[in-house]
Amino acid sequence: MNTILIIDDDDPLRRSFHKLLTEEGYQVKSAAAGEAGLDMIQKEIPDLVVLDMRLPGMNGLETFQAIQEIEPRLPVIIMTAYGTTEIAIEATRMGAFDYILKPFDIPDMLTVIQQAIDAGHFMRSPVEMDVAPDSAFQEAIIGRSNAMQEVYKAIGRVSSTNATVLIRGESGTGKELAARAIYQHSLRKHKPFLVINCVAIPETLLESELFGYEKGAFTGATHRRIGKVEQARSGTLFLDEIGDMPLGLQAKLLRLLQEKSIERLGGRETIPVDVRVIAATNRELEAALLNSQFREDLYYRLKVVTIWLPPLRKHPDDIPLLADYFLSRHAKEMSMENPGITKATKALLTVYPWPGNVRELSNIIQKALIFNRGAPLRPEDITHAIDEKSPGKAIHDYDNDKSIQQWVRHELTHNPRENMFDSIIDQIACKLISETLNLTAGNRSRAAKILGLSRPTLHSKIEKYRLKLETYVSKDTS
Repeated sequence: MNTILIIDDDDPLRRSFHKLLTEEGYQVKSAAAGEAGLDMIQKEIPDLVVLDMRLPGMNGLETFQAIQEIEPRLPVIIMTAYGTTEIAIEATRMGAFDYILKPFDIPDMLTVIQQAIDAGHFMRSPVEMDVAPDSAFQEAIIGRSNAMQEVYKAIGRVSSTNATVLIRGESGTGKELAARAIYQHSLRKHKPFLVINCVAIPETLLESELFGYEKGAFTGATHRRIGKVEQARSGTLFLDEIGDMPLGLQAKLLRLLQEKSIERLGGRETIPVDVRVIAATNRELEAALLNSQFREDLYYRLKVVTIWLPPLRKHPDDIPLLADYFLSRHAKEMSMENPGITKATKALLTVYPWPGNVRELSNIIQKALIFNRGAPLRPEDITHAIDEKSPGKAIHDYDNDKSIQQWVRHELTHNPRENMFDSIIDQIACKLISETLNLTAGNRSRAAKILGLSRPTLHSKIEKYRLKLETYVSKDTS
């Protein structure tokens, strides 16, 4: 269970935070002053600190500086009113994860909290290489083939340098894990490690997310905001899906790599920054160059060192090791006994082509474990899990008993109404979430992971469909 420490002298706010975050599955601790909060951190490092800037005695900025001395990789979210915005900006420049203006929107706050916890996890959770499949490490790069040995050597050689690294490979091959391994073995491992997915953020927001903006830069820019490049100062910035970065932003990134400086959106000040860039892509950048979709000068700046992650089908001898590792890891995460896996099942896994690579193998092992009855995983458990992820197969199976088809036809003919499509989709989604919560005994973290949703998204859908969580036996442990 992730632990959040709230440091704020506002008693009603702390109580509200405690109720909200406890319902979200977090363990919540609180302190009314900076000194008390630091004492708690000294005894046990939380996963996140939410810190108010205005505190009695030691102020928020002083408290933040003291937190950094204790654990520089502990993510801190600053809460501030308009009157202390500049102080919050200074704290962000010094390494705070983000700042939130009071009063804040609850869904936005929950999203930032989850992002901060993820960032802290990235910085502080070790990614080991070439460990035993039953290792205690939760996250590792597994494989003993010649192809994976070359990956380990490349990571080892580049980690101790400040060179820009381009990690290439198909989707699902573990590019983010490789980036984190480079960071955690680097000279910057005690400084920030921030992740930007260049395809997940709309183009109109990506520039301000990366480089920040000045007050008045656009409608709604009521104050200056620091971007991720400045937040990662002296640390590492991981740009995932770099091949999808818009051309206009590629020029700004090139300037960062060449001149070690940036300009905020709407600003004229040149800001020097010291940040190491690691980038990753599954795109064929050479084809993008020919199609004028990627800058040639940026391409050569990024590929100072290139690490290729092989697709799983190119090193099938590693699949049994990976299967043992994922089975052990998922069983531990779900508080289940590890049932083991038969030799016949491992043989089946090695002949499947795995178009989704290591990520797909992990998902299939997890699905098979969830629906397994405690016996060692058999070939039919794997084939069932693989068939389930194929929409065509799933629809074919349900067509045999006609249940879904009959229900949809009944709704169409007997309950006509406006927004018919949205109404039916909502009913299906409601049932899907309800059954997943039943399957996980009310554990929203596990339910969100199974459904492929973020916790805030799952929470909003639970509220939308008015699902009563007290009907599930809660065992939320994250």
